[in-house]
Amino acid sequence: MPQFNTVVIDKDPAHPRIARLLLNRPDRLNAIGETTPADIRQAVAWAQAEDEVHVIVVEGAGRAFCAGYDLGDYAEGHVARAGGDHPCRQEKTPWDPMLDYAAMKGNTEDFMSLWRCTKPTIAKVHGYAVAGGSDIALCCDLLVMADDARIGYMPTRVWGCPTTAMWTYRLGAMRAKQLMFTGDTLSGTQAADWGLANLSVPAAELEAATLQLAQRIAGVPRSHLMMHKLVVNQVWLSMGLEQSQMFATVFDGITRHNPEGLWFRRHAEVEGFKSAVAWRDSGRPIPEGDEARALVAQLEARLAQARAAMRP
Repeated sequence: MPQFNTVVIDKDPAHPRIARLLLNRPDRLNAIGETTPADIRQAVAWAQAEDEVHVIVVEGAGRAFCAGYDLGDYAEGHVARAGGDHPCRQEKTPWDPMLDYAAMKGNTEDFMSLWRCTKPTIAKVHGYAVAGGSDIALCCDLLVMADDARIGYMPTRVWGCPTTAMWTYRLGAMRAKQLMFTGDTLSGTQAADWGLANLSVPAAELEAATLQLAQRIAGVPRSHLMMHKLVVNQVWLSMGLEQSQMFATVFDGITRHNPEGLWFRRHAEVEGFKSAVAWRDSGRPIPEGDEARALVAQLEARLAQARAAMRP
């Protein structure tokens, strides 16, 4: 079997027509690390090449499906690249939006391998599928959730725009706007009621329900599955999915480098990402414009003092 840093893939031992793609950072709630998007794409490519595989189940190890991008890296600034800033959290000014776009578009394309591969993909969601984790789940063709699981994109409140742009295509404009304007999450029960999830079941029944659906699909010839998936996908492509993703990915970069995004980053660096996330999700007004700029200056002064105190 292929080996990856953050995911595991193999055929289900009892049902070899089903591949199991496991997000495997349980100590971080399967948060998206630097190699996770490429690991997913390469794992999907492996399953695509296996003739015996008819359907791919995507699931998470431990307590969650995926809690989004690892804010310990991306917000607090632990990720570093040789030779300069990370493209997604540039410190140089003016920042280069196309460097950010190239990096995030690469991640989006990696996640979209789940949508583009010719074999059906099923997201099996327990715990959380939030922020970037919801991108992964919604790039899958089908979604099976535990009743008490949560899905949503809280960073729409500040520091994020869903780069896969899947919410409108999955829910329609009105409900997508509600979630994007509020950053609220849905339970599995509500996601099924809204038509976002195919099924929502008690957590104890999630594996059985997902397996039953996967087995039902796995009995169909690969060529038929491929044709049906291509036809349905073509509808979304005709509606402008790729153009929507281009805009969303550019806007995502802006949200991380405008005054509000920079405030969120600096708050995370000084107070920790848990504090920044608590403010974001509380409903408390997000500092914006000149207020955000003033707070950034204060936080940067605190950072400078802390760094000076650490010098020998």
